[in-house]
Amino acid sequence: MASEANFATASIRLENLSKQFKEILAVDDVTLEVEPGTLVCLLGPSGCGKTTTLRMIAGFEDPTSGKVFIGDEDVTEMPPYARPSAMVFQSYALFPHMSVYENVAYGLKARRTPRSEIRTKVREALDLIELEGQDDKSPSQLSGGQQQRVALARALVIRPKVLLFDEPLSNLDAQLRVRMRGELRDVQRRLGITSVYVTHDQEEAFSIADVVAIMNQGRLTQLGSPLDLYRRPADRFVAEFVGLSNVLPAELVGSNDKGADIRVLGQMIHSRQAPTDPSASISVVLRPEAIRIVTGEDSGIPARVRTLAYIGPIARYTVAIDGDGTELIVDLSNPASDEFYEEGTAVRISLPKEVPALLS
Repeated sequence: MASEANFATASIRLENLSKQFKEILAVDDVTLEVEPGTLVCLLGPSGCGKTTTLRMIAGFEDPTSGKVFIGDEDVTEMPPYARPSAMVFQSYALFPHMSVYENVAYGLKARRTPRSEIRTKVREALDLIELEGQDDKSPSQLSGGQQQRVALARALVIRPKVLLFDEPLSNLDAQLRVRMRGELRDVQRRLGITSVYVTHDQEEAFSIADVVAIMNQGRLTQLGSPLDLYRRPADRFVAEFVGLSNVLPAELVGSNDKGADIRVLGQMIHSRQAPTDPSASISVVLRPEAIRIVTGEDSGIPARVRTLAYIGPIARYTVAIDGDGTELIVDLSNPASDEFYEEGTAVRISLPKEVPALLS
């Protein structure tokens, strides 16, 4: 498709970016590089600075300090309309009195694009996001998903080198959100356009991102692939924000260049990562799916089921360890009907024999 072939793209580089709002430091010395064609998600809780960071890339907020580069060009002082970027907003920001065609064409008209080119480019943009034949409708005649597609077409029609998304699916219901994030990811991959996507939804971030940047209290806490973040969280905040986790104190028994042996709840576990400071206190992250409930065995840690919840194909248990009362979350996938353990049932817990990393 011609509209796909004509897209150029560029890297994004943030250098020591900060933003102060009176006494609030919203973004604190963020340095980040987004490779051309990559989709990076800024993920974190509300108020962590992710949207402010995005708005500084777009030019809607001026940094207190630091620089923004798109490609090799310093765009820090450049107004939003002059930057080679486009933004898709949470609210869609469609003009209710304009048709679909007029909404998509708006950016081109503002750039004084010849009328003959506008028609061709709008048709290509609507075709790209599969909204052919909807030109004359008003936004109010469209579903939420269709309105989001119009907002995406309006962003794409100006051929930006960088695409920015500010929680674009937050207003959609759960099922439509899942479908739309797949469509957004598909368009981004087909075009190969560099993208930064803001969300507080970890499932959304992990399902579409090449790289996830975790933010907390204005700072960039950890950067990596979804799998790296899940398996090797840098600290307790990341461990607990990214998926459910059991963070437990551990005792270092011994370590070498191949890892460390630790004791957790009386059981020995091998970590593929040794602590940098053997004298420091350490913890281990055990994901719920890595723990097993075993019965009829002498091995394992005695415990008792406190709660049981059915979450689709998963049976999620909270169990309390006998003696000290330590609570663990345990996920069993696809359990048979006779494998459920009712509340109050005495069970034994088996921990994984190996973990990828430790927290210190």
